[in-house]
Amino acid sequence: QVQLVESGGGLVQAGASLRLSCAASGRAFSSYTMAWFRQAPGKEREFVALIRWSGGNTISADSVKGRFTISRDNAKNTVYLQMNDLKPEDTAVYYCAASRQVLVPSLGAYDYWGQGTQVTVSS
Repeated sequence: QVQLVESGGGLVQAGASLRLSCAASGRAFSSYTMAWFRQAPGKEREFVALIRWSGGNTISADSVKGRFTISRDNAKNTVYLQMNDLKPEDTAVYYCAASRQVLVPSLGAYDYWGQGTQVTVSS
């Protein structure tokens, strides 16, 4: 089993930055892909960014390219999402997820999910 715990969400104004953290525990992650998804009220959960735990390869959604950066700290078993220049449309619950598949941005590929952290961006 894998346990994922997100933190770092909050209420900020447009243009501000936040860093989300996802602490992973339970088993070795070297073969996993870690990702961030988000879900706004009334909308489907959507892919934001992913990173391969081993090697650090990343993929980001077009909507966040140039503003959001995903990274990981192997020593701390933690994945981060640095979010800059936040916009009101970034308002959502952000979820951390883990997959045994390689670099797949699809929702259904993820086996483990955190509880989510709320990000609210005011205009």
